[in-house]
Amino acid sequence: RYFIDWKNDVDSYFTIDATEGTIATNELLDRESTAQYNFSIIASKVSNPLLTSKVNVIINVLDVNEFPPEISVPYETSVCENAKPGQVIQTITAADKDLSPAGQRFSFKLSSEASNKPNFTVHDYRNNTAGIETRRNGYSRRKQELYFLPVVIEDSSYPVQSSTNTLTIRVCRCDSDGTIQSCNVEAIFLPVGLSTGALIAILLCIVILLVIVVLYVALRRQKKKDTLMTSKEDIRDNVIHYDDEGGGEEDTQAFDIGALRNPKVIEDNKIRRDIKPDTLRFKPHRPPAEDNTDIRDFINQRLQENDVDPSAPPYDSLATYAYEGNGSVAESLSSIDSLTTEADQDYDYLSDWGPRFKILADMFGEEESYNPDKVT
Repeated sequence: RYFIDWKNDVDSYFTIDATEGTIATNELLDRESTAQYNFSIIASKVSNPLLTSKVNVIINVLDVNEFPPEISVPYETSVCENAKPGQVIQTITAADKDLSPAGQRFSFKLSSEASNKPNFTVHDYRNNTAGIETRRNGYSRRKQELYFLPVVIEDSSYPVQSSTNTLTIRVCRCDSDGTIQSCNVEAIFLPVGLSTGALIAILLCIVILLVIVVLYVALRRQKKKDTLMTSKEDIRDNVIHYDDEGGGEEDTQAFDIGALRNPKVIEDNKIRRDIKPDTLRFKPHRPPAEDNTDIRDFINQRLQENDVDPSAPPYDSLATYAYEGNGSVAESLSSIDSLTTEADQDYDYLSDWGPRFKILADMFGEEESYNPDKVT
């Protein structure tokens, strides 16, 4: 019987027939990842499994041409404006992922659509390299700055694999010796005195002017439209439009509000009593009352002083009511003129308040009922 001596996961790529000893692949093989496999096969007798022998097997994976060749590195190709025909501007090489024991042989040529253009050509050097050559005299950046050259690369294996690679060729400004001086896009506009920034600024100015013109036209159209109140097409029932001429500001003096003011209030220039006056009138200093002074006269004197004192709280509120004309029958509502004499007051009700108010009842009662000798 035959079986594989498993030592690692690589051995799982193969299997062996236990009776005939035929080795077969168990998975797909890739030469680019593993080119050789090495494992052991053990053989034993069916009647006596203890009798065995081991042999080492080496399997080499043959390469199959499955990858097309490509340009080995990306190239930045440039050509001078004053280039001559037949001038080599770039040398290119190719690479292939397939590994051939005898080595690869690559060929280079232009694609069919580029062969008819009189700009560039490909010269195959037959050593796996090729040169990009010019086909005309001089190039202009103003007309065309970039050229795209499709190059077809083929290998020599079977089956033949090929690929098309595109080279980008930029036109640059060079000196007389062929040294590149500038390949920037901005340099294209230098001969005419305009840079990229200047062109952008000009375009922005044009756009701003167009926006201003559009806004101006829109405002003019809006002013020409009639509003709802002045439109003759407005037929609503609750809108009445009178086309009266005249009037205006000439009738502003038709009504004089000064006639509503009370001339007496203006002339009297009375002091407001709803707030405490800024300038207070000082009370006249009076000598203290003597022992035999009439208490009634003393109290009346103090009452009169407080009634006429504007600085004593509570403060009265003087409200001036505007009215038309001088013939108003309304009397004053102020308490300023409410000072009355003691003859107008009736203090007889004080005697009904009890003995505690008897003295006050005697003081403010009838004249004949007052007796100073009873005051204690």
